Amino acid sequence: MEPTAQDVAEWMVKEIRFTGTLYQTDAIDYVKRNFGEQFVFVNENGNASLSKEVKKAFRKLHGGRIAWDRDGFLWAWT
Repeated sequence: MEPTAQDVAEWMVKEIRFTGTLYQTDAIDYVKRNFGEQFVFVNENGNASLSKEVKKAFRKLHGGRIAWDRDGFLWAWT
């Protein structure tokens, strides 16, 4: 069965619940290796980013309980 954006988002929430944080670089590497390149793209700044579908599913799942730290390039449980 092909992984979905929902699968990626669920992994992210579980990881953040367990460790408290998730660095974007670690997330990108893990997602590429375990879910596939289709969930990652290079944004206008030339940086790897998660797909819009993953981000949308992720926001729905955490419902505001996880925050993006722009300075640290990580997500953290709030």
